[in-house]
Amino acid sequence: MKKILTLTLLLFITAIAFAKPPKNQYVRISTSYGSVIIRLYNETPLHRDNFIKLAKKGFYNGVLFHRVIQNFMIQGGDPDSKDPAKAKPGDELGNGDVGYTIPAEFRDSLFHKRGVLAAARDDNPKKASSGCQFYIVEGKRLSDAKMDSLENGRLKGYKIPAWQREYYKTVGGTAQLDHSYTVYGEVVTGFDMVDHIAAVKKDERDRPLTDIPMKVDVLSKKECKQLDKLLSRGS
Repeated sequence: MKKILTLTLLLFITAIAFAKPPKNQYVRISTSYGSVIIRLYNETPLHRDNFIKLAKKGFYNGVLFHRVIQNFMIQGGDPDSKDPAKAKPGDELGNGDVGYTIPAEFRDSLFHKRGVLAAARDDNPKKASSGCQFYIVEGKRLSDAKMDSLENGRLKGYKIPAWQREYYKTVGGTAQLDHSYTVYGEVVTGFDMVDHIAAVKKDERDRPLTDIPMKVDVLSKKECKQLDKLLSRGS
């Protein structure tokens, strides 16, 4: 009897262990230029959960990367961009939305380093994010002098931590956007896609001359666990 109870307990414990959710949620953004896998930050749950909700609905499938600036970022998520009547060649995009905003979730540990996913927004005093539009930072390396200038200007006295300065100097990013736009994820594989898209020919509004539609998939729990394990080995 004891052996049966022990075996039952072991099976129960094993079942619980396998039922544990992954530490992080990952999504895949695919285009004709390749794909990226992005880890959504647990530190920004409102943005994370909203992105997952829209992606599961298929909201982003067919939406364009409608604004690209090399050494800065690539932006997408405007629902109007997948409407042929509103997205003819030369039409201005970037004004479409979902009718709600997400409260800002600024975190000192999350900054605009190369490869982060962040929320676009209009000019509003609370710096609330668009409910659907986002950008991925390509960025560039910044000098100490440039960061000093930002601290005295656009960042309004905010001091960039030394460890973040080092990252901006050696890897790059867009420090001028820190504490103004919410960062809520980062590319973990496939960054070449971002570089390729950022380099395409575009019009005077920074819209690519050839449309770049996307497809967004929410990875399964099994895939997320595998990525957690793989990435933890490399950290």
